[in-house]
Amino acid sequence: MFGPKVKISKDLLMKIRKYAEVAGYSSADEFITHALEKEIAKIEEADSDEEIKKKLKGLGYIS
Repeated sequence: MFGPKVKISKDLLMKIRKYAEVAGYSSADEFITHALEKEIAKIEEADSDEEIKKKLKGLGYIS
């Protein structure tokens, strides 16, 4: 599969691979995609930029 790439640390990648395997995902890519889709879905419900910021703060992504 070719597509956009994101750089992450080797330590994080090792954790992702471990958790993906334990959870039964076919690959780290599949696990990452699923995790990101779930998190983005929480934010997509927002109707404005201010609401997006509020949700991001609530999820702990920004302070």
